[in-house]
Amino acid sequence: MRKLRGLCIFLGVVMIISAVGLTGYNMWDDYRAAYESDLMLQYIYGAIDTEQPEIPDYMRNPYMDMPTFDMNGYLYIGIVSIPKLELMLPVMDNWSDARLKISPCRYTGSAYLNNMIIAAHNYDSHFGRLKNLEPGDTVTFTDMANNKFYYTVVETETLRRTAVEEMESGGWDLTLFTCTPGGRTRVTVRCRLADEQT
Repeated sequence: MRKLRGLCIFLGVVMIISAVGLTGYNMWDDYRAAYESDLMLQYIYGAIDTEQPEIPDYMRNPYMDMPTFDMNGYLYIGIVSIPKLELMLPVMDNWSDARLKISPCRYTGSAYLNNMIIAAHNYDSHFGRLKNLEPGDTVTFTDMANNKFYYTVVETETLRRTAVEEMESGGWDLTLFTCTPGGRTRVTVRCRLADEQT
């Protein structure tokens, strides 16, 4: 009986230490991601082309590739801003697990075709608070040519991790998503293009 009690105490201590270690790692990883995003924003702001033609290139050719900015071998397409969450984040051109650890990434689509989907980790400094957005909240995307796209949040939904078709369907102008804790589902925010900044 004493051995069993000792084993239970030992396992309990190991589990507490593991939980504290995991919490500490998650906090450090969130801090690291916030630091890297802030650093990238400084470079991206300096690289955005402020000289705009009377009619933006994407209006003449919406199927054109979005311009990019290369930083340390990663291509960035612009900046997403979510005022309610006090977030302003760089957005990478293509997503991968490694890239998501640095900044939000374009999952698919284009701002020029009104079908862009942006994914990010659920770090508090990235998309961890997406679930707090409500209909009427605003989102802005600024591309590397300084074209600004203003969106209004229409709805928030939760999708299964495997619901790729549902994620890409619906004809939304902009979709933002992140995983929920544990990664089983995705918090998904659907937006429509607004006429201008509100």
